[in-house]
Amino acid sequence: MKKISLFFLLISSIIVAQNKVKVDLSNPNSTIYTHLYFLQSDSYEPEKAATTIYGFEGEQAQDVAIKLKKILDGRGLKVDFSKVPTNKMFSDTTDYKIGNRYVLFPYQMPEIYVERVGNNWYYSSETTHQVNELYKKMFPWHTEKLQQIIPKFGHQSFLKIELWQYFGLLILLAVSTILFFILRKIIFFILQKAQYLIINKSSEKIKNALKKLTRPIVFLLIIWFVKTLLPSLLLHLDINTMLFLGLNIMVTVFWIYVFLKLVKVVMSIYEDFAKSTHGKLDDQLVPILHNFLTGLVIFIGILKLLTLFGVEPVTVIAGASIGGLAVALASQDTVKNLIGTIMIFIDKPFHIGDWIEAGEVVGTVETVGFRSTTVRAADTSVYQIPNSTLSEMVVNNKGLRAFRRYTTNLGLRYDTPPELIDAFVKGVRKIIEIHPDTRDDAFNVEFTGFGDSSLLILVNMYFTALDWNSEQSSKHNLHIKILNLAKDLGVEFAFPSTTVMIEQFPEKKLEEIGYNKESVRIKQIIDKIK
Repeated sequence: MKKISLFFLLISSIIVAQNKVKVDLSNPNSTIYTHLYFLQSDSYEPEKAATTIYGFEGEQAQDVAIKLKKILDGRGLKVDFSKVPTNKMFSDTTDYKIGNRYVLFPYQMPEIYVERVGNNWYYSSETTHQVNELYKKMFPWHTEKLQQIIPKFGHQSFLKIELWQYFGLLILLAVSTILFFILRKIIFFILQKAQYLIINKSSEKIKNALKKLTRPIVFLLIIWFVKTLLPSLLLHLDINTMLFLGLNIMVTVFWIYVFLKLVKVVMSIYEDFAKSTHGKLDDQLVPILHNFLTGLVIFIGILKLLTLFGVEPVTVIAGASIGGLAVALASQDTVKNLIGTIMIFIDKPFHIGDWIEAGEVVGTVETVGFRSTTVRAADTSVYQIPNSTLSEMVVNNKGLRAFRRYTTNLGLRYDTPPELIDAFVKGVRKIIEIHPDTRDDAFNVEFTGFGDSSLLILVNMYFTALDWNSEQSSKHNLHIKILNLAKDLGVEFAFPSTTVMIEQFPEKKLEEIGYNKESVRIKQIIDKIK
């Protein structure tokens, strides 16, 4: 009697267990669960799974439901029901135009989604009408042919993989290896041609960078080839999920590598361009821009990797924004300096090597970094000016002057005859006119007044050499020629002195300098100035 009671108890529990899961289309979670649950091997009832299909009925609906599951399994897409909404009025907040719709895998297969029709949720009409086309792309004609010709022993399995599937994986690996060596030469040739057409120049550095760029591009093509044929092997969902996850991680890593190498190639080209320009600020921009682009590529790559593990990119960006705001508030000076750096590179108020005056700092610009600018003074001391401060200061960039102005006064003795003063002025004018480093169309050499101890000759002129060292050399050359002119004319320069006239001693006479005022001699001296 006990055995009979236990038997009926077991039968009743099995019946209750089978009736426990019913068709439920009230929300996205229930609809998707109904579809997948009734197509499992231990609960296979395709007619119930077909109730989730909108726009088809009967056997057609069952066929669509079965194919839809195979498509998901073939791509290794496993539904995480803990993340599928259970709200019957669920609405996609990212796009108000969509309405009551839930996309199962928005980044892998956005065309597959469920939507609310009346009081129930179904796979959308757009999704169901695309199933046959998606199925044909994922499972070509040879998939069914393979199933028909495989002998019985080929279906024996080990670790959830059948023998024929092991054989197919080996063939796929062999074909991929052959394709790798063929595509490597083709891709490198295409990259070389494209690079030469874009910039019309080549170098060993760019060639090496292109070689390093070729390999990951070939790997990306091989992975695309593998991902296209892998569903044809009809592997178990768990195996497909692991394989596609591994392949997607590889794709992301290779794309990061490709873009990092692409940044290197672009920076190599830009570095050559920067060296050909007159300004040196572009040269300083190369490492800054390289670091920025490298960081951007790595950040986007990490963001993509996180999405592969189910982390929503919107959540990551929002978290990064909040974290970035907190960091920005905690380090306002750093952010200000970064903005100041950007403004310096946009406005370009100076270049590397320019002589600038910024507040109390006077010197040559050596480097422009993310945080500060380095200025070396004339005494070789180094100033570090925060870029936020520098971008707000009045900067006198002497390196941008078209010419270097030079003004001085030459003092002649008071007893210099007018004839020699005039000759000296004319001679200095001629020296400036024929000097290779001065402007011959804008200068002044005039007898401008009477000083305390000398007759003042104003010299106002412009040097064409913008470099400070070149300017000093030009001044030296000019001064020597003026001294030679004064020596030839017999003109002497005055120095601060006081002359006392004593009239009580008539036998004492002042010594007079014998100036030679002969006009012919003066003309010869002026003419021989070179």
